[in-house]
Amino acid sequence: MSSLKVAKALNNNVIIGMHPEHDEVVVIGKGIGFNRKPGDLMPLDSVEKLFILKSHEEQEQYKRLLPELDEKLIEVIGEVLHLVQLQAKKPLNEHILIALTDHIAFSINRHKQGITIHNPFLYETREIYPQEYKMAEQAVALIKDKMGVDLGEDEIGFVALHIYSAMTNQHISEVRKDSRLIADMVQVVETTLDYRIPLQSLDYSRLLTHLRFAIERVRRGEIVQEIYRLDKLLNEEYPEMYMLAWKLTKIMEKRLRKPVYPAEVSYLTMHLQRLSQRKEQGDNKP
Repeated sequence: MSSLKVAKALNNNVIIGMHPEHDEVVVIGKGIGFNRKPGDLMPLDSVEKLFILKSHEEQEQYKRLLPELDEKLIEVIGEVLHLVQLQAKKPLNEHILIALTDHIAFSINRHKQGITIHNPFLYETREIYPQEYKMAEQAVALIKDKMGVDLGEDEIGFVALHIYSAMTNQHISEVRKDSRLIADMVQVVETTLDYRIPLQSLDYSRLLTHLRFAIERVRRGEIVQEIYRLDKLLNEEYPEMYMLAWKLTKIMEKRLRKPVYPAEVSYLTMHLQRLSQRKEQGDNKP
């Protein structure tokens, strides 16, 4: 049976161990570090919450962060990440251990001081990242149950972005930029059409989803097949929506600093034309 060798017990709930395959790892669990000494062996099948920090810099960041944290919080975050890992069914970027630990600790401190931060992209986050949002809901509910602190709905959105970041190996700053970009493009659409798109409508959800996948395609440099006849037809039939779609793709190019294939204009034009028709019909129903 393979074993993990204890390198150092950081506190009662966290140890640094030497893994037979991954070298230095972080192991989190209630009381797991109590009376542990360097060199002690632990059967691997007894270790539930194990996190690999391959980067020496990240290991040191985590070690510096721990003394500032309540041991109960460390245990809860270990449970949160274990929950996310099980549902994600794929490896998470190792940085989430540090990023989410630091974020939640800071959020709890703000909550205790009565400081609330509004999440301007909450609705967009819920629509664009539904799987991650559900995980974040469970995470915030677990924190409330274990710590007696209700971080609220705004915080669910922030946690969801951290989870998405870890699942896609995309830095949290890039994920936030994408959320802001989508919100800004929706505002351009609403201003141009002079139409407030109903938040609960299927058209709004479709637009957000289309913009999200368009951004992901641009980031990946994915070639989008251009349909010349369709492009020509849309330009002739719906010139205003075509120009609006063109404007949105130019915003994407500027913000993402990557080229956007012309075909994106055609596909976006169709979504915008549907919204234009909704406005003309005065149909604000979902």
